[in-house]
Amino acid sequence: MPSEAVTGEDPFNQEPVSILRQPKAVWATAGASVVAFMGIGLVDPILPSIAKGLDATPSQVSLLFTSYFLITAVAMLVTGFVSSRIGGRKTLLAGLALVVVFAALSGTSSSVGELVGFRAGWGLGNALFVSTALAVIVGAAAGGSSAAILLYESALGLGMACGPLLGALLGDASWRYPFFGTAALMAIGFVCITAFLKEQPRPARKTSLLDPVKALGHGGLASVAASAFFYNYAFFTILAFTPFVLDMTPYKSGAVFFAWGLLLAVFSVLVAPRLQQRFGSLKVLGASLVLLAADLVVLGYGSHTTAIVCTIVSGALIGMNNTVYTELALGVSDAPRPVASAGYNFVRWFAAAAAPYLAPKVEEWSNIHIPFVVAAGASVTGAIVVWVRRSALTHEAEELEPKHATEDGVTVFAG
Repeated sequence: MPSEAVTGEDPFNQEPVSILRQPKAVWATAGASVVAFMGIGLVDPILPSIAKGLDATPSQVSLLFTSYFLITAVAMLVTGFVSSRIGGRKTLLAGLALVVVFAALSGTSSSVGELVGFRAGWGLGNALFVSTALAVIVGAAAGGSSAAILLYESALGLGMACGPLLGALLGDASWRYPFFGTAALMAIGFVCITAFLKEQPRPARKTSLLDPVKALGHGGLASVAASAFFYNYAFFTILAFTPFVLDMTPYKSGAVFFAWGLLLAVFSVLVAPRLQQRFGSLKVLGASLVLLAADLVVLGYGSHTTAIVCTIVSGALIGMNNTVYTELALGVSDAPRPVASAGYNFVRWFAAAAAPYLAPKVEEWSNIHIPFVVAAGASVTGAIVVWVRRSALTHEAEELEPKHATEDGVTVFAG
């Protein structure tokens, strides 16, 4: 990995910082974050196995994503409210405790309905944890915010890459084991954070439940959220529907999505910032969305081998999009960054909830190709929103520094 990946310039103290020189509290939170992000793609390789084990249809099994992200979207209005009152440490621990309980219960499910319900509880816990983790890492990190943010981004990428791999390794024996494995790992994270993380200072102003919704009244933030809504539909069509199309063993499917996650991590942390500096955020975002649409069409109509390649390649485009969207959302309005991020995530995660359910339904109504055409259309729509609303976004995109948070802490959820 290039040296730039582990050192950088902090935008506040302008001194070189290292991602490796961090206190135990930061490593404990980052390690738990890896496991939390793993939970997003954990079920990917075992979706067909779950369907077979519980005698369920693809659309029923896809509800595992829908319930998870529907609760996540609503929880975006709650996490800031909770953490600003009880503090970051207690919010993290509450989220971890919920994940441990509901991940373990998921492994005991006797029907797809039970599993969908337990995944909803898991989504609430994950939202509480992940949405607070970045602010906690920035607050506890040594050496400035730049290294802390890079550490968080690395945890995100590593978790997204390793989730499918863990799901494949444990799921090859039984589809229940990945859920028990996640519960055990998160329990270890709970113990580590309890032992090493001290309570962080609470914000001077408490966040209300309606603050994120009010922030969406800003035209620029609303435009970013609307574009990200359509993009997320395309993103989660790939994540939730493609495993059924590839129809591979858990090991092979896990390998495909591991490669997908690696590209996501590399392009999010290393490639996107460089392209932004050279071409500008809006050009990078628009081009990446159009390329993602083309990739989806080829994925839907290509051979099995072509579908595998396009699935992996989509990780690179998704990684770039995630980075640019997050930066625009955090800087385009005058709302406090935690509030702006919560409003942005509240909108976009509804698409993540809709796509896993609608894609199999579209296939039932038409054929296996059309869900990818619909997803491609959604990606193009996201690019059109960016183009039409560029006047509301141009100033911020030009002024934007390649950073994801500042000293005030940020509420960010992966992807």
